[in-house]
Amino acid sequence: MPYDLKGKQPALESGSTVLVTGVTGLIGGHVADKLIDDGYKVRGTTRSASKGKWAEEYFSQKYGPEKFELVEVPDLTNENALKEVLDGVSGVAHVASDVSLSPDPNQVITSTLKFIRTVLSAAAATPSVKRFVYTSSSTALTNAKPGERIKITLDTWNDEAVKDAWAPPPYEKARAWAVYAASKTQGEKEIWNFVQENKPGFVLNAVLPNANYGPVLHKSQNASTSGWVANIYRTGKADDFLEIKPQWSVDVEDVALLHVAALIDPDVQNERILAFGEPFNWSKILGIFRHLAPGKKFQPPIENEPEDLMEIPNERAAELLTKFGQHGFTPLEQSLKKHVEFEEANAS
Repeated sequence: MPYDLKGKQPALESGSTVLVTGVTGLIGGHVADKLIDDGYKVRGTTRSASKGKWAEEYFSQKYGPEKFELVEVPDLTNENALKEVLDGVSGVAHVASDVSLSPDPNQVITSTLKFIRTVLSAAAATPSVKRFVYTSSSTALTNAKPGERIKITLDTWNDEAVKDAWAPPPYEKARAWAVYAASKTQGEKEIWNFVQENKPGFVLNAVLPNANYGPVLHKSQNASTSGWVANIYRTGKADDFLEIKPQWSVDVEDVALLHVAALIDPDVQNERILAFGEPFNWSKILGIFRHLAPGKKFQPPIENEPEDLMEIPNERAAELLTKFGQHGFTPLEQSLKKHVEFEEANAS
């Protein structure tokens, strides 16, 4: 075990198996990578085995056989199927999420809650499961509100998004982000309510990241928010992303490490861990890329672009990152430098 747990045993025995849902996504893949690197085995779920082929090849080449197992679960609300997948598992990182950006709350939120209840029920019925980590989101706290001095606490919830998401139809495209935020808000509330009401045999924690930056593990992996800055680096322009408001960023490897901490640190119990590294706007990202790649041309700063002024209680997350071998959060410039290195290494 590479971390200093102050003489305590990890909550999950080294070498045991952790289930990671949504393992082919940006966060899920990095969580799996950290866990295997730290001596755990990973069983990852995907809705389509063909889309996860890269993960099998990547982890097999990096760590050898029998460290990673990919399981196709087309219907994530099938409790019997999930019970089979959970057999012998010591911990669960529930990373999978509906990122379709459908504006219909009946489609997104209803299925999200059903999926969460199914995973929780299956985990609660599996005696070997000792830890459960839910990947929530900054959007479960608040919408991005640049220029406003808002104080976020660990008791903050994005009830505004829930109200907007469930407003009467028509369900137009502009509602998509509210529906996503509401799915995360209601989803996280659901896990805490489940634990309070059912008192399962596992300890629950939640990690709430903002925009994840840092390169993908493999070119075939879903880039998610990381694809925003990758696109800006390739094109030199941020115009396509101006509808996305300035907010906070976090390195995806920091987010993965916080999932590991939430799974194995015996002192981390029943916590909302806020994975907020530092605020950004597109002018800041363009400026960093301009510094990192002086030979490339990037558009000038966005005129009168606001900044995120929210006050975020991210000290606990920084403390855990330090405990687990880092000096707090990875600076944004370092995350973007990794993007540059990845893009240059994989340039065709």
